[in-house]
Amino acid sequence: MTTYPHLLAPLDLGFTTLKNRVLMGSMHTGLEETKDWNRVAEFYAARARGGVGLMVTGGIGPNLEGSVLPGASMMVSDEDVANHKVITSAVHDAGGKIAMQILHAGRYAYGPKCVAPSAIKSPISPFPPTELDEDGIEKQISDIVNAAVLAQQASYDGVEIMGSEGYFLNQFLVTHTNKREDRWGGSYENRMRLPIEVVRRTREAVGTDFIIIYRLSMIDLVPEGSTHEEVVQLAREVEKAGATIINTGIGWHEARVPTIATSVPRRAFAWVTKKLMGKVGIPVVTSNRINMPDVAEDVLAEGCADMVSMARPLLADADFVVKAETGQADHIAPCIGCNQACLDHTFGGKLTSCLVNPRACHETEHAITPAEQPKSIGIVGAGPAGLSAALTAADRGHAVTLFDKADRIGGQLNMARQVPGKEEFHGLVDWFATMVADAGITVKLNTEAGVDDLKGFDEVVIATGVVPRDPGIPGQERDNVLSYIDVLRDKAEVGNKVAVIGAGGIGFDVAEFLVTGDSPTLDLPEWMREWGVADPEAVRGGLAPEGPQPEPPVRQVTLMQRKAKALGKGLGKTTGWIHRAELKMKQVEMIGGVNYEKIDDAGLHISFGEARENPRVIDCDTVVLCAGQLSERSLADALEAEGIACHVIGGADVAAELDAKRAINQGTRLAAAL
Repeated sequence: MTTYPHLLAPLDLGFTTLKNRVLMGSMHTGLEETKDWNRVAEFYAARARGGVGLMVTGGIGPNLEGSVLPGASMMVSDEDVANHKVITSAVHDAGGKIAMQILHAGRYAYGPKCVAPSAIKSPISPFPPTELDEDGIEKQISDIVNAAVLAQQASYDGVEIMGSEGYFLNQFLVTHTNKREDRWGGSYENRMRLPIEVVRRTREAVGTDFIIIYRLSMIDLVPEGSTHEEVVQLAREVEKAGATIINTGIGWHEARVPTIATSVPRRAFAWVTKKLMGKVGIPVVTSNRINMPDVAEDVLAEGCADMVSMARPLLADADFVVKAETGQADHIAPCIGCNQACLDHTFGGKLTSCLVNPRACHETEHAITPAEQPKSIGIVGAGPAGLSAALTAADRGHAVTLFDKADRIGGQLNMARQVPGKEEFHGLVDWFATMVADAGITVKLNTEAGVDDLKGFDEVVIATGVVPRDPGIPGQERDNVLSYIDVLRDKAEVGNKVAVIGAGGIGFDVAEFLVTGDSPTLDLPEWMREWGVADPEAVRGGLAPEGPQPEPPVRQVTLMQRKAKALGKGLGKTTGWIHRAELKMKQVEMIGGVNYEKIDDAGLHISFGEARENPRVIDCDTVVLCAGQLSERSLADALEAEGIACHVIGGADVAAELDAKRAINQGTRLAAAL
């Protein structure tokens, strides 16, 4: 009997059967925009071989005005059909099923030709939309239906019509964005007319034996959003119009509530989807922060949904489902919800990948092949760079010995996982430990490797990480001055009033650690109170009328930086606002443009600007130094002095923040080439 009977059960759709309850949710990877269709095909085929029941592509535009970006992939021509057949053929050959998502961005489209129900500019786009007239609405419907017909011609098993996350169809549903007074606005019956018409006409055009998924926003998390009653009404009408499956969307992109970042509790919104169960007769899919098979199994077993949608977990590990099926769940590379290589890349105009799995979206160019000549490889440093290098090298058949002076693997990941909201890093370190043990790597902990220890290896890799930079502040030798290592790793005692010097990623992490008691990430009701999330059955849009109600801070913290700009500008593109908001809710004072003059009994003395004006004393019991890092290259330098060649990776190569994404990518790529 399987460990995951609900997750791995087939789902009969009448005209076709899905082999399990796993939907790979749509992701904007940027692959389609490369026009390298074999590369796109291999990305999806790898997930099909990995056992996914049904995949959904990234959003494909039905026309120019609805495309998310200029140059974004569209489905409008016979040429597009031919290109997409490369994808569907590869997926079907691998035993999978795939649907194409039709995404009309509406006012979210990043271009001057964007259109919407009303001429109301989005807060996340610089382009005001044009309000559609009757003919314009008809054109959008026809173009969406045409995209579905072309998808069918391209041998897709179905389409997903994107009606959530604040995109075009969602914009018609709520008075927040729909101020019309014609038959497409006003009453809810009028406002939901467009999505129903789109589904109805799509079903008419594609016939009965074709999957139509409707992505429905279950909780908008914006002012004047939909009520639960309206959600149910729309779901029932969408079912009548011909939808095969209803998929869950959570929150508009402009919502000021995090919905998929690592600090969001696992399965945080499954309760929202559960409210729809039993109210429609077609399968319902739940989504968001479901990242491991046991979580997915519990969601299904509790009746929250008929299927689970997982997107980023299938970036982290293409073989997720096969590993669950074969009793190897502990071998699944975990999605940690960091957004660093997926969403941050997407919104930065870069190709998507994954911090945990840098091969994601690079399957054709980043092959891991058996070594022609196995070598003995010595790797010093068991942080993310050294671990990824060790695993990749061992996978290729090399004999690997891994040294670390600490008593456990993980390096700086062991500090990251102490931060409230970063609990997923525990799973990442555990996964590394499992994989290192299975790979037969010789691990020598509590060992400070020297030149003599490394002389016999064919290849030497130095991944010794970073050391804190010395800011050179008079008085920093005092007992009440600590480094971030003292605080996060060594659990040094910290006072009630703290000054944190340095506001990069580490400074923000330390501040979060210091002001937070019990982590709300591990307590869903508390997390909902902290962000002002309410039941949409009681409150329109699911926003609590009293707003966010965070727990009071456990310490008074002042966070400072030398740069005279807003703090946190260098944080993640899609998560930085969350960290800034969290510290603001915890009453952290954030100060930029600071000179650190001295530390004495009175506290931390600071001034501002080149003229060192407006002196101020920060009253504090403890000062924590987070003033940057320097590469720890002493062993590499010693090896080079002895004429021993070595490869330097991770923080030892570049000491920019604690960048696990770069470290893992660099370690993997180096080992793939050795």
